[in-house]
Amino acid sequence: MLYWLLYLKLHRYYSPLRLFRFLTFRTAFASLTALAISILVGPWLIRRLKEFQIGQYIREEGPKSHQVKAGTPTMGGLLINIAIVVPTLLWADLSNRFVWVAVFSLLAYGLIGFMDDYAKVRKKRNLGLTARQKLFLQGLLAVGIASALVGFHAEGEYSTQLVVPFFKQYHPDLAIHSLLTFHHLFLLAFLPFVVFVTLVIVFSSNAVNLTDGLDGLAIGCTIIAAGALTALTYISGHAIFASYLELQKNPMAGELSVFCGSMVGASIGFLWYNAHPAEIFMGDVGSLALGGAIGTVAVMIKQELLLPFIGGIFILEGLSVILQVGSYKLRGKRIFKMAPLHHHFEQLGWSESKVIARFWILSGIFALFALTTLKLR
Repeated sequence: MLYWLLYLKLHRYYSPLRLFRFLTFRTAFASLTALAISILVGPWLIRRLKEFQIGQYIREEGPKSHQVKAGTPTMGGLLINIAIVVPTLLWADLSNRFVWVAVFSLLAYGLIGFMDDYAKVRKKRNLGLTARQKLFLQGLLAVGIASALVGFHAEGEYSTQLVVPFFKQYHPDLAIHSLLTFHHLFLLAFLPFVVFVTLVIVFSSNAVNLTDGLDGLAIGCTIIAAGALTALTYISGHAIFASYLELQKNPMAGELSVFCGSMVGASIGFLWYNAHPAEIFMGDVGSLALGGAIGTVAVMIKQELLLPFIGGIFILEGLSVILQVGSYKLRGKRIFKMAPLHHHFEQLGWSESKVIARFWILSGIFALFALTTLKLR
């Protein structure tokens, strides 16, 4: 909105407004705007959630030490979503369709999380939507996002090829182009791409959700992952940098750095109140939204295969649950003392603060490695 008003419409009358042309300027101010919204609106939201008695219900099978957290206001993800969307609408070029896909992903997955959180509050138990209901809705949204990207591909604005870390010349295509000559097989030609994108986004959304079990853990890792994505989106949209690093250049992807910068600022602001001991929890309305947005951005900038490093802790947390459930069903034995992974270390005797700090450190290492792979190709 500000880009359209102050740069496109008014900069010819007042030359300093040309600053709004620069992506770095708008990304920085989007991040600061998001931070300000989170910090300023946070206390009001906490009071309102307390008034409506919207508190956290702790799962009975979780660590006993977490029972003291029962009643802490939840659904703080509403604040995160607002603090991301408002600066994005203010500072981004709203003619860019990639921005709208990212905003849609955030809000749509946030809506699923809201439905889950609301069901828990209504039932007064840690039981919201069933796993099947959530997966179905998440999968449906991911298919919709993938279909939009197929449409962008048809207009030459997106590629279905993968960028493989460490291999400059290897770009496998997830579309079966030989089928495109048959009009009735058009949808089948993009089926592998749609399935892959769906798996990436759904896993990303749930991985962040599973990580959200300790005060500040998920949001701290989100700050790091979103920071890495901010750099990657800017590089992907920059002709010189993308060419130098031999990435798939997409000028439209660069505008996503405003969205990612807003995610960084909103997450830092939320951490102010979510740090141990937490005054508010993000709930599924926050974790599912952030995970869905991270996965969607990674797909749009062609860094899906870097996602295990960009969000390394999220991936480990998600895999720990998959391995735990699979092992118990197949062998009747557990691999970890408790899943997700952060609870395993709590059961080993690590304090909550130590688990959080060490996971943040690991998350930072993963993200730095992801950025170094850009040159190691």
